[in-house]
Amino acid sequence: MKIGIFTNNYLPNPYGVTRSIETFRREFEKQGHEVFVFAPRWKGYEDNNINVFRYPSIDIEIKFRFPLAIPYSWKMNKTIKNLDLDVIHAQHPNILGSVAMKWARKLACRRGRRIPLIFTWHTLYDQYTNFVPFIPAKISAGYIIRKAVKFANLADAVIVPTDSIIPILRKWGVENKNIIPIATGVLEEEFENADGNKIREKYNIKDDETVLLMVSRLTSEKNVEFVFHSLKNILKKEKVKFLIVSDGYLMPKLKGFCERENISEKVIFCGDVKREEIKNYFVASDIFVYGSKSETQGMIITEAMYAGLPIVAVNATGINSLVLNNGNGFLVEENKQEFEKAVLKLINDKDLRKKFSETSSRIAKMNFTASVCAEKMMEVYEKCLNH
Repeated sequence: MKIGIFTNNYLPNPYGVTRSIETFRREFEKQGHEVFVFAPRWKGYEDNNINVFRYPSIDIEIKFRFPLAIPYSWKMNKTIKNLDLDVIHAQHPNILGSVAMKWARKLACRRGRRIPLIFTWHTLYDQYTNFVPFIPAKISAGYIIRKAVKFANLADAVIVPTDSIIPILRKWGVENKNIIPIATGVLEEEFENADGNKIREKYNIKDDETVLLMVSRLTSEKNVEFVFHSLKNILKKEKVKFLIVSDGYLMPKLKGFCERENISEKVIFCGDVKREEIKNYFVASDIFVYGSKSETQGMIITEAMYAGLPIVAVNATGINSLVLNNGNGFLVEENKQEFEKAVLKLINDKDLRKKFSETSSRIAKMNFTASVCAEKMMEVYEKCLNH
C-alpha cells in the first residue's frame, strides 16, 4: 500500500505529532508498505528519508519555532500526481490538511476509484490558544474547532488517540460515524539496553533517593506550574530528586520558583534530551508525574508505563484512558494537596510502587506497542479502501 501523510508539524520538531507520524511510518515500512510524508521545509534541516517531501515555508517563532507551510507548489503537485497513492492521511485540518483533502478528491476523480481521506484529531485545540498571538482565545479556539469539525465530517475516518476524546468531538459537532480510537504505540526497540545508572551518576543521585520524573514541554497548556507547586513540600522534606526532561518558555519562571522555595538542589532541569537517551531517564526514575489537561493521548504516558513507572497524573481526558486508577497509578483532581498525597503514598510504600510498576508495564506491552497500534491503523485503511 502507498500511504501519503500530510502534516504541518514534522522533524526536527520533537513533539507529539512528529512522534506519532514517525512511529506509524516505521511500523508500516516494516510491514512492506510505502509511506510518503509531506511537510513544511525546515531551514537548515536535511532529511535522511528520500520519501519526505517539503513544501516551501515561512519560518516563524511564536514561543517556539514552527515553520508554516505555503500550501502551493508546482513541484509538489507533480510529485503527488506521480506517486499513485492509495490512502491519504491528514494530521491537521488546515494548511497541508486542506492539500490532503484536495488531492484525495483529485486522485479519486482521475482514477475512478476511492482514495480514502483519514484524519487524525491530535489536539484539543481550545487548550492551545496561548500559541496564537493578538487574537482573543475564544475566537481563535472557535475558529480552529469549526474548521476541524467540518474537515472531520468530510473525512472517511477520524482517528482519535483515546476513546475519551469522542464525547468532546460529538459535543463540538463531529457527526462522522467512523471515529476510531488508535493510540500511538511505543517503539519497543527504542527501549532496548536502557541504562538508568548512567543518569543517576550524571546527576549525582544517591541510591536511597527516590526520583520523580516529568517529561513535558514547559509551556502553560501542559500545566507544569501546578506540578511544581504540588511537589514543593515533598522536595523540601523527602529524600527525593525531581528530573524535568524537555524545554519551553516557562523554564526561567520555574527556575525562579525553585530558588524562592529553596528547592533548587532537588530539581534537575535536563533540557531537551536526544530521543535515544530518553529511555535511560525512564529507567533511572521511580515515579512519573504529569499535570497536563490538554492531551488527547499523552504518548509520554504510554512510554513511562512501558518502562514500568507508576503514574501520578491529573485526571483528565486522554490520560484517564491509559492509566488505571489504583491499578498502575493515581489519577487525582487538579488539587495540590491530592497530588502531593498521591506522590507521597508511592514514595513511602515500595511494595505498592512495585505492584503499580508491574501493572504499568503489562498494560503497555499488551495494548500500546507500535506494532499493535499500526495493525489497528492498517485495518482502518483497508476497510476504507474496500468500502
